[in-house]
Amino acid sequence: MKEFWNERFGRNDYVYGASPNEYFKKKIAGLAAGRILFPCEGEGRNSVYAASLGWEAEAFDQSEAGKKKAEALAQKSGVRICYTVADAEEIEYPAGHFDAIALIYSHFPEEKRKAYHRKLCSFLKKGGYLILEGFGKRQTEYQKANPNAGGPRDTGMLLNLEELRDDFAGFDMTDACETEAILNEGEFHQGESFVVRIFGVKR
Repeated sequence: MKEFWNERFGRNDYVYGASPNEYFKKKIAGLAAGRILFPCEGEGRNSVYAASLGWEAEAFDQSEAGKKKAEALAQKSGVRICYTVADAEEIEYPAGHFDAIALIYSHFPEEKRKAYHRKLCSFLKKGGYLILEGFGKRQTEYQKANPNAGGPRDTGMLLNLEELRDDFAGFDMTDACETEAILNEGEFHQGESFVVRIFGVKR
């Protein structure tokens, strides 16, 4: 997968756009700035936006090409982000270090998803916020109709709300839904899609 993402992010354009995800943008708007973590951050569109709002943004991804694009976007935007090349298996931060975590299209292998989610949320302090948007199980229907709808082709990596409720059992959720959405995020998140959204507070 690292080679896949390096090839995709190695293009000149920002393949998922340079603007933040709309759900993330909406949810972060009401929060006081602090430290925020972006797993699987790709080309940096969300972390750079958070930094522009005064957040201390830390990100990681397995792609060196993604880091290069993210740092270029941060420089162009006049902000700083901290970006580590690593995957969820090897990344480490202090427990309770972050005030928020944004899982925006962070899809993991089915057999590792729960463990990775639990690990990442150990880095979040009590009272910290979880913002999540990803593709739901029904996304396969939308992929058939539109090749650029986006999302993993491995159905095991697509998200199910009830599984996520279990993964994030230590959270009070004010948003937890599966819904259709019209995406306009670069070349590869285009048109009608089926997404899962969660906004929660760690108990």
